[in-house]
Amino acid sequence: MKRIVIIFLISGLSMAAGAQTQKQPAKAESAKTPTTQPAKQAVSPLTEHFYKKYITALQWSDYEVAKDALYDLIIENPANDSLIFSLAFYYYENEKFASAVLVSQQLLARNPKNIPALEISAVGYEVMGVPDRSLQNYESLYLLTNNVNTLYKMSFLQYDLKRFTECLATIDILLAKPELDALKVTFNDVENKPKEYPMKVSVLNLKGLAVQEQFGDKAAAKKLFEEALAIAPDFVMAKQNLAKVK
Repeated sequence: MKRIVIIFLISGLSMAAGAQTQKQPAKAESAKTPTTQPAKQAVSPLTEHFYKKYITALQWSDYEVAKDALYDLIIENPANDSLIFSLAFYYYENEKFASAVLVSQQLLARNPKNIPALEISAVGYEVMGVPDRSLQNYESLYLLTNNVNTLYKMSFLQYDLKRFTECLATIDILLAKPELDALKVTFNDVENKPKEYPMKVSVLNLKGLAVQEQFGDKAAAKKLFEEALAIAPDFVMAKQNLAKVK
């Protein structure tokens, strides 16, 4: 059992009040009164009690009780997104992906641009074997972050979903990214041991497969597999795929 990670910042018992007023500066900004400071709300006795229970359970490594206290805190402070995300992260860390996704969806219903919630939801749906929903979350995440690793995940999900036109378009965007050359991914080598390879090798191999599926172009696929092997001669998947098109 993994411990609950405290996502929110705390300062004694001001945790709940501080988190409850997080959205107030945005409201002040929209009203064009950025110099107005939001007043801190008083912490309710129940919130204080549940927070003490939470901290005590963490100190004694009883993470189930800490989780229960976190639920109590959420019930007392339902508008506190930090508490809800802490619960989603707890489920994610403990590989309870269905619960992690459901909690994340609550956050995304409030704010579709919540990047940490999108990350948990994308991975959770993927692990649960729901690739179309996973892809939706990765696509939203990429629009917000422009992250190459997210784009990489999208390309494989698009391939698995047989959306080859989208897959090839995503791969072309990936190959145009200057940072691609510095990124690594892990695959098993010829001895079936994990080894790091340039991400570009995996992308070229995937493009070869997608070209075959979309156009039936074995010559183009062969060229892409050979390009991947020129960078990493021991990349097993490209070697196997090349052997199939010869």
